[in-house]
Amino acid sequence: MLPSPEGIALPLSLPLSLPLSRGELDRAAKKNSLDLQSSDSFPANDENAERYFLGLDKAGTPHFALHRSASLEEFPSEYESLRTIGKSLNSLEIGAAVHALAIAQWHDSHRRCAKCGAETRMAMGGAVRRCDSCESDHHPRDPAVIVLVKDRSDRILLGRQRVWPAKRFSTFAGFVEPGESFESTVIREVAEECGGIVTSMRYLGSQPWPFPASLMIAFEAIISNPDSVKADGEEIEEIIWLNRTELKSKVANQGLLLPPRISVARAMIEAWYGESASEDLVGSETWRN
Repeated sequence: MLPSPEGIALPLSLPLSLPLSRGELDRAAKKNSLDLQSSDSFPANDENAERYFLGLDKAGTPHFALHRSASLEEFPSEYESLRTIGKSLNSLEIGAAVHALAIAQWHDSHRRCAKCGAETRMAMGGAVRRCDSCESDHHPRDPAVIVLVKDRSDRILLGRQRVWPAKRFSTFAGFVEPGESFESTVIREVAEECGGIVTSMRYLGSQPWPFPASLMIAFEAIISNPDSVKADGEEIEEIIWLNRTELKSKVANQGLLLPPRISVARAMIEAWYGESASEDLVGSETWRN
């Protein structure tokens, strides 16, 4: 669970579990809170329900949303909509509700494959719907944030993914989770990929990125713990802090390859570097394999 940095009001991005039924959230009468329940409260094999993984809390406990598609036209009086109870929930509960509601509604509207029309099934804890007929995977197509991480000395932190060619480094990026804000995604992605603690951020711009179908939302973010960051070892295998002189040197001697010039990642790096970037940062550029 990630705290909001000072001066930034953010909804929670890693929520707890809650029961869902056709967009309505069960709340105990006259209680200004969600009815959060343990997994032991639900049948292990409920053919009419899907369980979606939402995230881990600070103690490392996994949390899920249990979603049943209901055919009820009217709900019992103790049921209230998120619009009604939202104002009464704390930041943790509203984050849980928004995340779970968004992912449940996406699953309800993607029961059939967009390529072949066959039925799909939930996979990867709710992150994917899979078609066994044509073997297509369907993902919630939310925007992606891309972040230029900096410290207070104005150095930038670049990372290298395992799937990239050797020496290729770039900014950090990740998809916005259903129900998540751009700002929450910045905080979460930086924490997940390098352990950085974001204290401030600034919106830079956006870029359509049709590989296959994304909208990149660009931010720069300052972190408070530059000396303790490290690659997560899964998606990111190496990170490096660079000032302008070091970046120029590494690009010149082919010790570091930058993303292509048509990408927003390259534009962010060059904007930070300054007016001479087009002359100083001349070297090979690579696409991912």
